[in-house]
Amino acid sequence: MKLIANQLPPFDTLNPKENIKTLEQVLADAKTNIDSLATQENPTWQSLMLPLAEIDESISRLWSPVSHLHSVCDTEDIRPVYEQGIQIMTQWGTWIAGHQGLFKAIEALSQSETFNHLSEAQQTAISNTLRDFKLAGSALEGRAKERFAEIKMRLAELSTLFSQHVLDATNAFTLLIDDKDKLAGLPESIIEGAAQRAKEDNKQGYLFTLDIPSYLPLMQYLDDANIRETMYKAYVSRASEGDLDNTPVIDEILALKQEMAALLGFEHYAAYSLADKMAESVAQVTSFLRDLAQKSKEMAKNDLKELQNYAKTSLNMEKLEAWDIPYVSEKLRQEKYAISQDELKPWFPEASVKQGMFTLAEKLYGISIQRGSAPVWYDSVEYYEVRDSSGNLKAGFYLDPYARKGKRGGAWMDEALVSWTMADGSLQHPVAYLVCNFDAPVGDKPALWTHDEVITLFHEFGHGLHHMMTAVDVREVSGINGVPWDAVELPSQFMENFCWEREVLDLFAKHYETGEALPQEKFEKMTAAKNYQSAMQMLRQIEFSLFDLLLHADFDPQGEKSVQDLLNEVRNEVAVLTPPAFNKFQNSFSHIFAGGYAAGYFSYKWAEVLSADAYAAFEEASKDTSIINQDVASRFLSEVLSRGGSRDMMQSYQAFRGKPPTVDALLKHNGISK
Repeated sequence: MKLIANQLPPFDTLNPKENIKTLEQVLADAKTNIDSLATQENPTWQSLMLPLAEIDESISRLWSPVSHLHSVCDTEDIRPVYEQGIQIMTQWGTWIAGHQGLFKAIEALSQSETFNHLSEAQQTAISNTLRDFKLAGSALEGRAKERFAEIKMRLAELSTLFSQHVLDATNAFTLLIDDKDKLAGLPESIIEGAAQRAKEDNKQGYLFTLDIPSYLPLMQYLDDANIRETMYKAYVSRASEGDLDNTPVIDEILALKQEMAALLGFEHYAAYSLADKMAESVAQVTSFLRDLAQKSKEMAKNDLKELQNYAKTSLNMEKLEAWDIPYVSEKLRQEKYAISQDELKPWFPEASVKQGMFTLAEKLYGISIQRGSAPVWYDSVEYYEVRDSSGNLKAGFYLDPYARKGKRGGAWMDEALVSWTMADGSLQHPVAYLVCNFDAPVGDKPALWTHDEVITLFHEFGHGLHHMMTAVDVREVSGINGVPWDAVELPSQFMENFCWEREVLDLFAKHYETGEALPQEKFEKMTAAKNYQSAMQMLRQIEFSLFDLLLHADFDPQGEKSVQDLLNEVRNEVAVLTPPAFNKFQNSFSHIFAGGYAAGYFSYKWAEVLSADAYAAFEEASKDTSIINQDVASRFLSEVLSRGGSRDMMQSYQAFRGKPPTVDALLKHNGISK
């Protein structure tokens, strides 16, 4: 397979089956090449690491588009092809991890004189590769090595199964309402969206699904408590019954991860997970989480008491049920601040929001962003080019903003192409996938997004900038590669802060019909409401994080205590809200059972401390001037964004900030402290 730099995936002609067929041949050839590479007596970067990077690139070019299609256009045809690919890729990962000759060749390079003359990025890439070899079981022998390989294969199958159960359970439930009178309380835009969904499904009436753009507004605004209860029960019990029950899948995943960690000599899977993160130990992370919980709990209790009192005195609710909480919270928010997410939507039309976000990035980092041309997987997907201040092409990204059937829920950034200097000397530019699940345009109206959705878009674009603004030309550590999992959310969470600045909102918050800027009165109400129930939200994230960490550290999958028992214990310790017994949140907790966040969900809070502290540098520098401070942005770009994983992340952070991070800025930004 001949590699040509900057060759985008041919989504207009791509045949997943053919990709997998070619992938099998590429992997067979790669095994022969690696066997040969591993026999070198005096390996160098050029003779060993560059050919390995070319092999990685060849594999990525074939597998990445198939994996991406499975996430954004899942069909009965793609599923078996994807599952076959997962097996092939897991077998490949297991084979290469067990290659003693390759491990020894890279180790020899790390101990050679030539190593000292390599760049920092090259040295880090080699060190990371050796670490990852050890974490992948390369030091194991005999039956232990075989068992490790078996576990990796089974975990890949279980991860896919978990994800498919959640997707199928989500898709299996719909609620069709034929009487518009039952939709009292819902904003007209949500009703129009439900009517359009029904029409697309060849039904009469108003169709609601468990996808977030449909589910969440219904829970927030619909007056009918019985319908809210029906939707809530369906949502929180996903993948907990019948053929789609993830309970046995979770039990097997936990048992296998514990066994895998033990084979490598780790006390538990959490210790294994932390081996390549910024955080040093389970004790350090649990202390960090419990400290944040303790500082947030009193305010969270007051928030809940206020909510309960309001429900009783203003809405005549004697008991606040779980399905009432989003509804009552939204009512109280509107009474306190006279503002709602839906009310703000006319000021956040899609085209304006996107252009404003691009303008912000252009001002901060001296780049330009414009529409480009590339084959796409769906007609609403757009491709953009990023150019430097001299007009030279620097990067590209796809944007897929709308929710649709067969598309995985949530929002994410992924790599299409990685930046690196190839063996022939050509530089490949980074290309990102940016994926969200927002409502599409309805009728003649443009897509109108909530402020929360604007924040989500900025978040994913922050990930994209981390990938695209890299100055590192070593594949293994460019962009987000080699960045510790608990630091990878720093650039994304950092970008969210700009969504609350008047100066930045003025770039894009313009009424879709009149072009009127967001009125100051609405801006003041919106910002006043920013930290509404923030302590309760803080505790919710800490609950998830602590549950995940203890599940992979202190929990015995073969013991008498169940996963639910542990979750209940964590809630008793840190939560102020306890959901009903039928809530099986863990059965759809895809981040840790089908994603990369096992024993790492705390990374969101860990990185949020970094992002809040980083943004404080802009606030400090712009007390009397623009928040779009190019001097601070230039430093952030050169010390953090552009460095990728080429050096220790804390070193990069302190080079930018001049000091270690503290939780102070995070607590202040959340209104929990002054």
